[in-house]
Amino acid sequence: MIRTRGLVKRYGPIAALDGVDLDVPPGIVYGLIGPNGAGKTTLLSLLAGLRRPTAGDIVIDRGARAVLPDTPRFDPWLTAAEVVSLAARLAGPGAREDLNAVLAEAGLAEAARRRVGGFSRGMLQRLGLAATVVGRPEILLLDEPAAALDPGGRREVLDLIRRLRGRATVVFSSHILADVQEVSDWVGILDQGRLRFQGPVDELLVARSRPTYRVRVHSGRDGVAAGLRQTSWVENVEVLDDQTLRVRVNSSEDAERGLMGVLDRSGARVAAVEPEALDLEDIFLEATR
Repeated sequence: MIRTRGLVKRYGPIAALDGVDLDVPPGIVYGLIGPNGAGKTTLLSLLAGLRRPTAGDIVIDRGARAVLPDTPRFDPWLTAAEVVSLAARLAGPGAREDLNAVLAEAGLAEAARRRVGGFSRGMLQRLGLAATVVGRPEILLLDEPAAALDPGGRREVLDLIRRLRGRATVVFSSHILADVQEVSDWVGILDQGRLRFQGPVDELLVARSRPTYRVRVHSGRDGVAAGLRQTSWVENVEVLDDQTLRVRVNSSEDAERGLMGVLDRSGARVAAVEPEALDLEDIFLEATR
């Protein structure tokens, strides 16, 4: 649906993007993550046609694009309903007619008749999302759509993005890694203007993550830690508290065969051993280190 090749954007001597080859299949939710200044907003602006690249190519197969900036602004005298109605009229005949439902999906049903001049930043962000989806665009480019929202508002926005899967192609940037892991099919890690990784989320988790276990004991924590550190398949042992260890291994097969033996030889009273869920945050830190 979206492809870039050798995409470069320079501001004087500074390369905001440096040779980005982006591939976004149709109908997926693509999460774009990276530290501040990585080039996420610049990339979305280029895809939206709001800026021109210094070099490289952008190919978008088809479909109307809709863009939501991280700080959307509207004329303060308009009501929320009027903003969404105007967006629907600008989108043309294919726009949704159930404007009240659109506002409800964005969590603004009770604020439909309020003037937006009194809206908080989080409410403006939700209104911007409603104005973005009302036109049924085939491509949505969302810059930090949940950044200013409270937990309840974030949940509504994530649920709305999830429902768009298959109906539209969504590219959204975020610094909230748990949100990206929850709703994205594909992920791209952007760092210092370069794309360090892109592909299915599961592929990233499996390829980059090391198997990790949590070991909880009633007693003998230090003996367990010492025994684990002497084994060849243990990469790191982290003491989390008086009873809990976090053990990272380089081979899940070796750990499954040998972990219980190490615990038995230590003489510790073991309460629990469980694999730790794969975490995008750890992989992100490793990729951008």
